[in-house]
Amino acid sequence: MPDEPGGPTLGDCLRAGQARLRAAGCDTPDLDARLLLAEICDRRPGEVHSASGAVVSAADAARFDAVLARRAAGEPVHRIIGRRAFYEHDFVLSPETLEPRPDTEVLVEEAREAMAAIVARKGRCVFADVGTGTGAIAVSLLALFAEAEAVALDISDGALRTARRNAIVAGVADRMLAVRANYLDAIGGPLELVVSNPPYIPHDDIAALSREVRDHDPLLALDGGADGLDAYRALATGARRVVRPQGLVIVEIGVGQERDVAAIFAAEGFILDAETRDLGGVIRVLTLRLAIGGAGSV
Repeated sequence: MPDEPGGPTLGDCLRAGQARLRAAGCDTPDLDARLLLAEICDRRPGEVHSASGAVVSAADAARFDAVLARRAAGEPVHRIIGRRAFYEHDFVLSPETLEPRPDTEVLVEEAREAMAAIVARKGRCVFADVGTGTGAIAVSLLALFAEAEAVALDISDGALRTARRNAIVAGVADRMLAVRANYLDAIGGPLELVVSNPPYIPHDDIAALSREVRDHDPLLALDGGADGLDAYRALATGARRVVRPQGLVIVEIGVGQERDVAAIFAAEGFILDAETRDLGGVIRVLTLRLAIGGAGSV
């Protein structure tokens, strides 16, 4: 769309947007305004500064005003844009999916190391991603390992549609089977690995979450039951049935849940292999190994 002489510039719009979001109490008003303006004007975020003198069309200025209103009302910037970068890919979002966040990249890194060892030893790796949502974890891992195949499980049909779409864009859809299921109930194994970022917020804590999370992430993907541990109980029971002996489960956990989650898995025959901290120094990921029982070999 050509520039319209006499209209506001990118710099004008950016400054006005930053001030508006700052007044609304947004945590990152400068970044949010820049990302939204870049999206509206079809520019890279860095160009908002480097081309700050470029004139913004009246139509784009109106669209920017509209998305600023949404952000000021609490809608997350990546929900407005409709996608979010995670690991090495952009992932389309939908109302049925969590917005993938940087802390979950810690889980992908742990799974990457585990899968590299499995592939080196066996030449392939079949894994399940439980509660796949956007497919961010499964797609990221499949893109790293051509020898891997994934079963992406979710109870939400809308989430599965989103995961399939992201798998197609990333070029891994032929190695990802998306299945509607409650945790691991729909599959029989044997699997080398199970990964999951399950709901882990205690039910009574939901109301205290930020409005960006509480009002825009699906409750189904947040609510972990009375103590926040319901999903881990279901995962541990299912994993005992479908994981090979010495197979792994790698899960994201909430703050301070490491001992309780490890105990839940220990009751099903898993031993704790590793605790991994997130960018803020919080134990965020547990790696657990099935020491006894497990699914049979093929």
